[in-house]
This record gives sequence, C-alpha cells and structure tokens, in this order.
Amino acid sequence: MFFATIFFMVVKIFVKMLPHIPPMEIVFFRCLISFLITYYLLKRKGNNILGTNRSLLMMRGIFGTIGLYCYFVILQEIPLATASTLIYFTPLFTSLVGVFLLREKMSIIQWILLLIAFFGIILIQGFDSRVNIFYLLIGLGGSLCAAFAYSIIRYLRDKEHSLVLMIYFPMIAFPIGGLISIFNWVQPNLIDLFLLILIGVFTQFAQYFMTKAFQSEKVSKVSIVSYSELVFVLLIGNIFFDEKFEFLVYLGMILVTFGVVFNILLARNDKKYI
Repeated sequence: MFFATIFFMVVKIFVKMLPHIPPMEIVFFRCLISFLITYYLLKRKGNNILGTNRSLLMMRGIFGTIGLYCYFVILQEIPLATASTLIYFTPLFTSLVGVFLLREKMSIIQWILLLIAFFGIILIQGFDSRVNIFYLLIGLGGSLCAAFAYSIIRYLRDKEHSLVLMIYFPMIAFPIGGLISIFNWVQPNLIDLFLLILIGVFTQFAQYFMTKAFQSEKVSKVSIVSYSELVFVLLIGNIFFDEKFEFLVYLGMILVTFGVVFNILLARNDKKYI
C-alpha cells in the first residue's frame, strides 16, 4: 500500500505540472494507456472483456470518468495538499452510498467522525482564498462519483473478474476524453507527452499495488497507510509549488484525515474501498 500511495502521489504531481493541458485531455492519455495494458492482460488470460453485468459496469465507467475529471481539475487549480484532502472523502462517501443503496449500517461514532471531517472542509474553504466554493464542490463531487464507482465494484467483486472491473473505466473514459478534447485540444510538447505517458503507466502500477494490498490484508489496516501521503504532498507542495497555508487550514486537513482514518478503522472488516 505504501508503494501504491507513492505512485498515486507522483501521478498527482505530474498532473500539477501540466496546468496548460486541459483536464479531459489528461484523462484521455491516462485512460488510453490504462486500457491498452488491461486489454492485453485480459486477452492473455482469455477472459470475456465485456463481462456479464454490463449495465452496472457501464455505470462504474461513467462515474469513474466524472470522478477522475474532477480530480484532475482540482489538482491543477488548487494547492496539492488541499486537493489530496478533498480526495480523502471518497471512503466516507463510499460508506454513505453503502448506507443508502446497499443497506449497510454506520454507527453513531462514524456519523460524528463524518461531521468532524466536514467541519475540516469548512475550515479549509473558509481560511484559504485559493479554494472557492466552485472548486470545493468539484472536489467533493469527484469523491462522490468515485464512491459510486467503488460501491459498484464492491457489489460486483464476486461476480466479475477483477480485470473486467478495471477495464470498463478506461474503456469508457478514453473515448469520452478524446471526443471532448477535440474542441479544446492543446498539442503537448515532448516533455508534456512524456509526463502524460508516465501518468498512465504509474497509475497502472499504483492500482496493481493497491489491489495486492487489499487482497492480502484487512482493508482497515492497509487503507491507513495511504493517508501518510498528506505529509509528503505538504512538503512537495511547499518546496516545489510554493504552497503555504494558514494554521486553521492545516487544522482542517488534520480534522478531515482524522475523521476519515478513524471511520475506516471502525468500519466492518469486510468493507472494501477498491
């Protein structure tokens, strides 16, 4: 999980280094590479690429595409650490989706932790002028879409091959990203193209290590490791992107991380956010 966290963090940094490339164009390159790799693996194993629960798999791909686009928007437009903090809301929203759609239960303590995390978001937005309501809603909306996608994966995890669950996301995202990008395409130079390819490759590595981690240990244990990323992105944002924050913004980040981490620890062991 630590290796997965590092790869995901590097992907975020590369996206941050491409502010002149439209987010949907980055989605196109990232998902095209992911699709080609996953397609090769599926064909080599001889699996049916389209699966059997195609409507739900299509929804998983659509929600994933919207979520990824929202993430790339906030990574480009607001500080790196703040964007990462908003992305942390995905497991909390996954719990909420589980409550309303999968009839799962959350304890009173988990609801309190959810409120603590939302209070942290209020502090971040209220004391950081770089984070306006629009980008806050974009970030939370991306986390909500990702939560729907992960909930579909959880529902189908015993019904479809893991690679089939993986391929529907890029299979839907890269043609949508390519079609939309036609209208505001920015021709990447060689360095941009190199970074765009690395975004796709590193994401694939990150997903591989994350999947292995969730398959080999309890999700409540390995999920916590991913939140060590906040320390790294704070340092990287400060050193390379000159991103500094007020004390109350740091406090907001701590409250969000606290609310998410302890919510995961209290969740049932059979919940999986993959």
